[in-house]
This record gives sequence, structure tokens and C-alpha cells, in this order.
Amino acid sequence: MAHLLGADSVSLTLGTRTLLDEVSLGLDDGMRVGVVGPNGAGKSTLLRVLAGLQSPDAGRVTRAGGVRVAMLDQRDELPPGKTVRDLVHGDADEHTWATDPRIRSVHAGLLGDLSLEEDVANLSGGQRRRVALAALLVRDDEVLALDEPTNHLDVEGVAWLAEHLADRYARTNGALVVVTHDRWFLDAVCTRMWEVNDGAVEGYEGGYAAYVLARAERARTSAVTEEKRQNLLRKELAWLRRGAPARTSKPKFRIDAATELIADEPAPRDQLELTRMATSRLGKDVLDLEDVTVRFDEPATADAPAVRGRALLDDVTWRLGPGDRYGVVGVNGAGKTTLLRLLAGRLEPTSGRVKRGKTVQVAELTQDVEDLDEVADLRVVEVIEQEKRTVVAGGKELTAAQLVERLGFTKDRARTPVRDLSGGERRRLQLLRLLVGEPNVLLLDEPTNDLDTDTLAALEDLLDGWPGTLIVVSHDRYLLERVCDRQVALLGDGAIRDLPGGVEQYLELRRSASDAPRPATGPAASAPSTAAGDAAPAASAADQRAARKEVQRVERRLGKIAELEARLHEKMAAQATDHQAVQQLDTELRALAEERDALEELWLAAAETAG
Repeated sequence: MAHLLGADSVSLTLGTRTLLDEVSLGLDDGMRVGVVGPNGAGKSTLLRVLAGLQSPDAGRVTRAGGVRVAMLDQRDELPPGKTVRDLVHGDADEHTWATDPRIRSVHAGLLGDLSLEEDVANLSGGQRRRVALAALLVRDDEVLALDEPTNHLDVEGVAWLAEHLADRYARTNGALVVVTHDRWFLDAVCTRMWEVNDGAVEGYEGGYAAYVLARAERARTSAVTEEKRQNLLRKELAWLRRGAPARTSKPKFRIDAATELIADEPAPRDQLELTRMATSRLGKDVLDLEDVTVRFDEPATADAPAVRGRALLDDVTWRLGPGDRYGVVGVNGAGKTTLLRLLAGRLEPTSGRVKRGKTVQVAELTQDVEDLDEVADLRVVEVIEQEKRTVVAGGKELTAAQLVERLGFTKDRARTPVRDLSGGERRRLQLLRLLVGEPNVLLLDEPTNDLDTDTLAALEDLLDGWPGTLIVVSHDRYLLERVCDRQVALLGDGAIRDLPGGVEQYLELRRSASDAPRPATGPAASAPSTAAGDAAPAASAADQRAARKEVQRVERRLGKIAELEARLHEKMAAQATDHQAVQQLDTELRALAEERDALEELWLAAAETAG
């Protein structure tokens, strides 16, 4: 592989924090690297240094002759007065790019619903992100650095971008470096990982799943080493504590050895834990939408009559019971946030009603962190003390200071004013503020925004054992499939559609909708919907018998796949330091996952026929 770009002993300090400490690494042709690490560790800084947008304090970044590097920043600062065409294609004649299949693919994947003559000042946040991405992807730069490219993209956009990047950098078409908290995207695109933490960058072969396994193995090895050190230290300390007369005759090398053991304590990594607090008792009745319609009409004015708006929800009935866990996906503007506002009681329906159980206590995590502006002058620990000074978790009483420390706020950061927190820290504080209220219904609107992968893992661990009712709106497939039992979709037709096949079925519905002029002619027509209950034609007795046999066959194979996956995971843990072996095992795991997905779709179809 041809070498494209390298960092040689690069160091960078911002304020009092050393973000990069003599970091050396390289990018070769065909590499697809995912960058992870705690918020504030220096991931974005690393990308800016590699792209030549920020100079290091020491060391240097080198490029092979003629190598061009382009970077997508987290902030889409598009100049007003420019059109989409201006930003994506500049002054290039249309015939020079309209005949290029790759560029046409970018247009279809990112700009399909936009006019090229639209002023970028009029675009939404998601549209601005897609325009900024398209402007980079139509170019031919050898190295592409992307900082949170999935922000503001829906599930469909993330899936398209992952496929495009994996195809584009499949072999030797340049190199990709991407910072993202989207674990599904990392696994779908990246072939190696860089973890940024404590000024260092540590490399791992394979995608996100292989990285998690390898890191767990390293942690286990470190724990074993530390246990041995502690045992030896106890013995040496006992030896040193013997009486003063005996100590005077002890060999100096023994004292030096004990001193070295004491000094050799490894530096602790940041510990982060979301604490399971009590949850208020939840009765049998939780939240029901009964014949709900939500329509935003434009009122009449002196100059114009009233305009009847499109119904985001149209005569929808949806019942949520205790312990239900739903993931919500859908096209932008279909009403996902509106649905959460209804359930939270912040919005009244145009018609119909939202019925609430007597014991329901709802907590809502919104996309915006502006709700912390009202406490901007308070310190982190004071914000939690306003809610509750102590909580009982795991049978122990914890103070507000102990709670914020568990969520990754050091003692210094716990005394920091809210206005000085980073985006990720504000998001963590939002979460903790919700949880101390001991709700029994959680509504989470894009909860992964601004959270690093470690915080996401802690959040998922908490939600795994949370007994209340959970509704999650997110484009993060990894999160949805990890913590939700069922998925539903808002496709823009006013209905809430059940997705027994999960996110993959949603993407299939969207593909069918774009191919067929009428939804009634494609799979979308037969998808279960809680807004309309059209019955499918009854299957014959012979078809039902054949379907039952197919169900049994598929279940046997799914059981075998589960056994094979468990064995492969054991092998990966045992060979975590053998990068080639881990990569091969990861390939086998992906193949099994693809087969499992296909079999699950067969199972769903056969089970529906079998009755």
C-alpha cells in the first residue's frame, strides 16, 4: 500500500490540557479508520492537525507528493447568498459533472429532495449537513477526514453514506479518517480504529466490534497484572512493617523494590457509570393515543385565508403499556419529535386524545441543550442538588457529588459552571438531571447527540435494566437494536407503522416507496400499521403447513448461527492480540450476521403465513 500521510512525534497543548503527546501514526492507501475516545480527548483536534488546519506545538505532519486532504468540520458554516450548486460544484460546467456516475450517486443519495438553485441560508440543519458532505464527496481528494458526518442525518442517510464510503475506499482509492459516535456506522465502514485518550492514540485492527473485544482483553490483562502487583506489594509492605530493629538490617535493595512497587501504580482511566436509581411504580395504564390527529394549520390573516396543513399524525391509535420499549425511526419532518411532544404533554392533538395513567411520571430528553441555560451560572453539582441532595442506588445513599463523579465529572469539572461545559458534558448532565427525578416513562429524542462511545455504552447498560416504559427517537441503529424491543416508523403518511423486521425493514420500505409511484403496490402496503388494520388474505391449509415447516427449519439454523457466533466471540477474545486473526474472525461474524438477518426476514414471512 502506498503511504499517503503521516504524523511524526506530534504534540499539542490547549490551555492546560495536553491533547496529543508525541503521537506518531500513518495513513496508507485503502485505510478506513474510525476515531473514538472520550469527549474532549482531542479527536477533532487530531483530524484538524492531520488535515493541516491546525499546527502542532511539536513534531510534524508529512504528506506524500501531491496528496490532497479534505475535511468535513462538525459545524456546517455555509456562506449565505450561495446556492447548493455554488457550494457543491462551484463554477464547473454542468456537463463536466452530470455525466459522472459517482457524482450522480452523490446527488441521488444526499441532494435528491433539494433544488440546486436553493439559497443555503434557507436550508435546515440536516440539509446543510448533506450539502457540506456532497461538496466533499464530489471531489477527488486522496485523504478524506470526516468529523461527525452522521450528525443530523436520518437512518436512511446514514445507511447511504456508509455504503458509499465503503465502496469508494474498498481497495486503493485513498484513505478515510472519521470521527463518529455511531457504532453501526463504524462497523459498516471502518477496518481499523484509533482510540484517543490521555494524549495518546492507540490503534486497533477491525471495526468497532473488534475494537471493543480487543479493549476488553487488554483491560482483563491489565487487571491480572495489577492483581499480581497488589499481591506482591502487600507482601513487601508487611515485610517493611516489621519492627524497627529488624528494619535497620534489611537489605537496601528490598526497600527499593517495595518503593518501586508503590510508585508503579497505573494511572486510572476515566471511570463512567450511569447509576440505576429507583423508578416510580408504574400502573397498568401508561400512555394511549386514541384517534389522534395533529395538523399545523396556518391561521387566516387580513391578506390571506386560512391554510389547511398536512397531518403529521392522522387518526392514529397507539397504546403503550408498562415496560414497553419502542424505537422510532422516520423521514425528517414526518413528526417524530411531534410524537414525543404529544406523549410528554407539551402538545395537544388537533383531534382525539392522549390518555395518561394515574401513576405516570414522564421525563423527556430533548435534542436541545438550551434547557440548561436557566442554570448556566450554577455549578454541575449544584444543578443536581437542586433536584435531589441524595438518592438511594443499589441500596446505598449517594450524594449529588458522588452521582456526578460516577457520570465522569472529576472533582474539578463538578465545580465547573454549566456555561463552561462542553457539548458532551452538557448532554451527560441533562441525562443525570432526568434520572434523579425517578421517572417511570422515558422519552429520548436523539439521545446519542454529543455523547462519546463510552458514555453511550454506559447509557445502554442503564437502559438494559430499566423497568419503565421507553420511547427512543434516533438515527443510531446500534442504540435502537440494543435497547428497544420493537421499532415503529413514521413515513410521512400520517400513520405509525410497526416494523417487525426492525430498521432493515424500514429501509426496505423506503426503497420500495421511491421505486413505486404508489405505496399500495409495494411492501409498504402490507406492513403492519397501528393506524389502519387492513387484514391480509387467509392462507390455505397447505400453505400454513409448509410455512410451519419453514419456521422450524429457520429456527434450527438461527440456533446454529447463535452457537457459531458465540464460538467466534470466544476465539476473538482468546486471540485479541493477533490482528490478522481478529480481522478474519470479524469477517466470519459479519457473514453470519448477514445470514441471520436474511433468515429473520424469512421467519417473519413464514410465521405470518403459519398463523
